[in-house]
Amino acid sequence: MNLSIEVDELHREFRGFTAVDHISFSVDRGELFGFLGPNGAGKTTTVRMLSTLSRPTSGSARVAGFDVVHQHDMVRKSIGIIFQDPSLDDRLTARENLRFHAMIYKVPRKEVGQRIDRALEWMQLSDRADHLVRTFSGGMKRRLEIGRGLLHSPGVLFLDEPTLGLDPQTRARIWERLLDLRKTIGTTLFLTTHYMDEAENCDRIAIIDHGRIVALDTPARLKGRVQGDLVRLSTADDVSAADEIRGKYDIEVLEESSGLRLEVDDGAAFVPGLLRGLSVPVLSVSVRQPTLEDVFLRLTGREIRDEEAGEKDRLRSRIRRMGRAGR
Repeated sequence: MNLSIEVDELHREFRGFTAVDHISFSVDRGELFGFLGPNGAGKTTTVRMLSTLSRPTSGSARVAGFDVVHQHDMVRKSIGIIFQDPSLDDRLTARENLRFHAMIYKVPRKEVGQRIDRALEWMQLSDRADHLVRTFSGGMKRRLEIGRGLLHSPGVLFLDEPTLGLDPQTRARIWERLLDLRKTIGTTLFLTTHYMDEAENCDRIAIIDHGRIVALDTPARLKGRVQGDLVRLSTADDVSAADEIRGKYDIEVLEESSGLRLEVDDGAAFVPGLLRGLSVPVLSVSVRQPTLEDVFLRLTGREIRDEEAGEKDRLRSRIRRMGRAGR
């Protein structure tokens, strides 16, 4: 079997609210696969279904060769999962947390000590093995959760926003460990994120919005959908400038709150002529290559951004209540 995950028309509703809308995709064994989208797009709901924590309304999925509905016990033995919310017992030490996990997953007794030591070493936490988790930083707790998720040697590791809320330096350190682990043990990694730099690490990315997959490809091919370079400029009169650029150059100009956005083949060569020929005073201009943010903007008409904390918390609470009611 070369596929770790197979999804066919997977659908999930919560009392009339469609969270995941008939999605289909597959993930190869050993692949680093990313779900990229804003908060509330359906990423976490998909992970919950694939990890057997929520039952699909319709459609089917197989993880590690097992059906998520009819063979849920086998799926759970084959996966590890890192949730968005902390799930460690901070009254225990790092080693005690790992030992408890080993017991739950019935790791052979003679292998427990060795596996715990290896997980701590992988996550560079050996020197803190016997310290209470309540004394750990957010990044250390996250690394311990990842080590715990790998303790029973799962074929697939789900990481739901694994670096959410962490500082850039800590995020980079966690990714260094994840990429190293992937090379070392070959576990399939299924990542959900709304961070563009994290998505760039993936072999392939599924862009999800309003519960639907709107694109699926490698990061390079996705960015190739945005042709050439991106030019952003702000002028004294953006409306007049946009009309003038469209008339002179016959190119599409998007009017945004921060100014104008246009795609050209060679931004460095285009901008000097634009500045000389434009009758409206230019206040600022920038040129850069496309990013995944630009791909998302093109596909959905808006940028990925964090929702306000209150709205995010209300949505998360609502989905949890509905999920419990729907079991």
